[in-house]
Amino acid sequence: MTVLVFALVALAVCALLVLVHRWLWTRLVRDTTAPGGRTRRIGTALAIALPLLSVAALTTGRAGAPFWLQQTVAWPGYLWLAVLLYLTLTMLVAEPIRALSLRRLAHRDSAGAVADRPEPVEVPAAAAPAAAPATAERPAAGAGLSRRRFVARTVGGTAAAVALGTVGAGTYGVLRGPSVKRVRVPLAKLPRAAHGFRIAVVSDVHLGPVLGRAHTQRIVDTVNRTQPDLIAIVGDLVDGSVPDLGPAAEPLRRLAARHGSYFVTGNHEYFSGARQWIDHVRELGLNPLENARRELPYFDLAGVNDIQGEREGSGPDFRAALGDRDRTRAAVLLAHQPVVIHDAVRHGVDLQLSGHTHGGQLWPGNYLAELANPTVAGLERYGDTQLYVSRGAGAWGPPVRVGAPSDITVVELASFQA
Repeated sequence: MTVLVFALVALAVCALLVLVHRWLWTRLVRDTTAPGGRTRRIGTALAIALPLLSVAALTTGRAGAPFWLQQTVAWPGYLWLAVLLYLTLTMLVAEPIRALSLRRLAHRDSAGAVADRPEPVEVPAAAAPAAAPATAERPAAGAGLSRRRFVARTVGGTAAAVALGTVGAGTYGVLRGPSVKRVRVPLAKLPRAAHGFRIAVVSDVHLGPVLGRAHTQRIVDTVNRTQPDLIAIVGDLVDGSVPDLGPAAEPLRRLAARHGSYFVTGNHEYFSGARQWIDHVRELGLNPLENARRELPYFDLAGVNDIQGEREGSGPDFRAALGDRDRTRAAVLLAHQPVVIHDAVRHGVDLQLSGHTHGGQLWPGNYLAELANPTVAGLERYGDTQLYVSRGAGAWGPPVRVGAPSDITVVELASFQA
């Protein structure tokens, strides 16, 4: 039954994508170019090739294709998905403008034709010409076609410029690297000596065929400049295997914090092979917290596996991580997905640090993220527990962010006793 539902949903999505591409081809290629021309042939070829590259970008990794092939199709395929989103949105907004412009044009042409029509004159039969010229209206029809094509090109060109500009700016924001966001979080149980303790929260780096070693290095440099007391990597570090992405993750070895660097799995680690990455980040000097807890000098630091691990029998175990702890001490929990906040509340956690949502990544994706997550980004309180959700330091799929800039958050803990 589940397979059938998945197949039907996939079929519906594919049908929708075909219809959208057909509509965009009509508006941006057919309506703006001459039949049989070189420009139309190029536009038609792109309308076929770009969606195929997008499908390849989404499937080659899961299909076990060589990493060089994944990298080859990833950039154009993923970028087209982002362009497609904003091109569709801008064309939907432009469609009423286009229709109104064409209606006014048709009305003007009709009014002009009536005004230019000559009054009937009686002509003697002997003086009548043998045949009237049949091409009298062709210039007007040609002019009307030219004006309609001008409207189509103006509307389509403007929509394309807006979409490409939006995606270009969003891509630059990702490749430039995450900014530093600072958040102050008071904890009632935190001792005075821990006032000002800084945790650098890094989530959703998504190393893969698009974001590689240079991106990791930017993140490491940014984190180290903040001089944190502790570094927390809260999942979705990678999209791929250790043999493919080990070199890209190598700069993590240079992360520096007085109380160490810690790691918990995200759902994408389980798509990529969680065990191999847990072992590898340990080799890089990070401390994996697999449903485990560390008693630091001022508070307990716990971490749970991601929910995706339940399919492999290694999902989150809050009792193992928090069940026997001293509840008079403050507890900070690392958990990739915000949805486990209610388990954190039941186990007396003071602060949960999460990621997963990307803040929506591509507007209006934040509205969809709100449907699946209690908090999409920022700090919120649930009973006696506070939840902070990072927007993430990378991007999944298209290396583009719109309305949800990437960040590394420095969470500064504050004591009520200070």
